[in-house]
Amino acid sequence: MTQSLRLFLSTEHACGYLPGLLARSAFVDPEAGLGAPHYQRLLELGFRRSGDHTYRPHCRECARCVPVRIDVHRFHGDRSQRRCQERNSDLQVTIERRLGDEHYALYRSYLQARHAGGGMDPLDRKAFHAFLECSWLDVRYWCFRDGGKLLAVAVVDHLPQALSAVYTFFDPAAQSRGLGTLAVLEQIRLARQSALEYVYLGYWVEGSRKMDYKRRFRPLEALQGTQWQALDDGKMREIRAATTSTG
Repeated sequence: MTQSLRLFLSTEHACGYLPGLLARSAFVDPEAGLGAPHYQRLLELGFRRSGDHTYRPHCRECARCVPVRIDVHRFHGDRSQRRCQERNSDLQVTIERRLGDEHYALYRSYLQARHAGGGMDPLDRKAFHAFLECSWLDVRYWCFRDGGKLLAVAVVDHLPQALSAVYTFFDPAAQSRGLGTLAVLEQIRLARQSALEYVYLGYWVEGSRKMDYKRRFRPLEALQGTQWQALDDGKMREIRAATTSTG
């Protein structure tokens, strides 16, 4: 990506990950005309997308949002992750191109059970599509079904050298299946088969229970400054110490 991009700074708002903190983001100019190669590079620089908008946290006094990714060719699932795959071996996985009534009904059920009052995730139908879809990327919806019943949907951006896990929602009654973990494991599997390099997981947020699951996928890489580094236990302790002093 050789073109320069203008960034715009958002106003401060309540942080959706850590109660009591304020957050703000740096957004890429929505008129920039991005495509998959541009977004691939932006992921490498720590950006994410919400709908058509691409952003990166740019908070005044906190740096707890750490971009993380999995090198799929170095990943080795642990015993718990292998049990998750075995437990869900009865499910059927299809990759779909459109979001419809079935997906929206599951999304509403998930939000009402898991994120009630959280404020980050839109509940109405129009906002649902605006939040998950993207007009300039190859977005696919990985659907996990038990027979004909939809249990989970993973929204995944398909890029030239990587997959990017955007959002996953599932049936609250099937929580014991570990469907969020399963969705990431399936993305790792397909990325390997497709000779891709990484699965991007967004941000690991120290102190956020919602984001803590990401550190269980080892080895995990974290963007520190301009370099991707192994996020081992020692590096996590460094991040905790740094974010405690600033947060």
